Amino acid sequence: MARLDQKTVDQVCKELETAFGNRFSNNLSVRDTHSHNETKLRHEVPDGVVYALSKDDVVKTVKICARHKMPIIGFGVGSSLEGQLNAPVGGISIDFSKMDQVVSFSPEDMTITVQPGITRETLNSWLRDSGLFFPIDPGANASIGGMAATRASGTSAVRYGTMREAVLSAEAVMADGSLIHTASRAKKSAAGYDLTRLLVGSEGTLGLFTELTIRLHPIPEVVSSGICTFASIGDACNTVIESIQCAIPFARVELMDEFMVKACNAYSGLTLEPRPTLCVEFHGDEASVASQAATFSEIAAAHGSTNFQQSTDPEKRAQLWKARHSALWAAEASLPECDVFSTDACVPISRLADCVTETQKDLKEHNLIGPIIGHVGDGNFHVFVGYPKDNEAEEKRIYEFTQRLSERAISMGGTCTGEHGIGQRKTKYLRIELGKAVDFMWTIKQALDPDNILNPGKYGFPDN
Repeated sequence: MARLDQKTVDQVCKELETAFGNRFSNNLSVRDTHSHNETKLRHEVPDGVVYALSKDDVVKTVKICARHKMPIIGFGVGSSLEGQLNAPVGGISIDFSKMDQVVSFSPEDMTITVQPGITRETLNSWLRDSGLFFPIDPGANASIGGMAATRASGTSAVRYGTMREAVLSAEAVMADGSLIHTASRAKKSAAGYDLTRLLVGSEGTLGLFTELTIRLHPIPEVVSSGICTFASIGDACNTVIESIQCAIPFARVELMDEFMVKACNAYSGLTLEPRPTLCVEFHGDEASVASQAATFSEIAAAHGSTNFQQSTDPEKRAQLWKARHSALWAAEASLPECDVFSTDACVPISRLADCVTETQKDLKEHNLIGPIIGHVGDGNFHVFVGYPKDNEAEEKRIYEFTQRLSERAISMGGTCTGEHGIGQRKTKYLRIELGKAVDFMWTIKQALDPDNILNPGKYGFPDN
């Protein structure tokens, strides 16, 4: 898709300024912040930004853009990792941050309908006196709309699932400006195509969310977190596999390799032993949590761990998980002269130890430094690879590593991305992973967005 001529861009900006006044901006600094993302990809700025306050604003913006075939990119809080927010051929960024309200709440049904700009922390703060909570936790304080767009998950996915399971129904604006509802609020339905799950994970290439109805869960009576170390990654992974086979319902189970532990110790003031480490969390009543922890401790001991420690103290638990969520920044702090490239992969948990071990070997053989952390309960792990700043040759080596990692995961029956999404950076791996299925995705894209105005340049479609 080619960039529009300047005359057309100016006309679109004029119409948007007329429609929205000071809620439209084509100031360069504003535009630059709306290409912001957590990647090391070059920022590609949009031609303008609309701050939407309502679904009507989104409809109006899309209709103006559709008339001129102007690209549109949705923006939440800017925490994406694979270039989803970049505007490679220009376009208009719709900022949803001011659409951050709760629309309706049904505690009896354990569901809530929200606008897309509300963040997960704000939502849980709103719910704090209800006895319910929203469990999906990707680490960053992402917007619910952005999390749905990228099919986010995180540390609690092993028990509560991903955004695929969390979103019951959605309201979305399509490429022609039509406003649709994808499903009812019922917990299940056999009516029609599952448009909800088609849009969830589409990274803004098929529609723009204006409301989302999501599942909630009861706040557990007791929460206990624990930590233990192992001689090897394999021992840690085998502990988790056996625990899951024994039906231990982990709420979280996270793996850190020795390099990641060292980085977290330095950054978060911890004193963990620098060995492969599991951080676990159990939810339930007092008796069930005690039983889960005891069974896990026995299994861990059978795989060589001798130091399982647990606590229900909220402050200690908060410190542990804050350190976990600060892993990227810890990795960056441990490599002060480097840029840090974050990537992820996901494999069946039966192959996780193999994949992580092979990845560590790959890093060593190519003289790369890359702390590893993972959601071991569902086979997803992240690598934070450091390389000298402003060094194109070294940056090329990192991309080559990413390709090897993606192909390794795919060869083991996994995926090139468990959480980050495809965006711009992993487009060729999607084709390696899914083959001809990508052609059928493109057919769907053409049917719903024939002019390719919704987040073009993503997913690696033919004319991008």
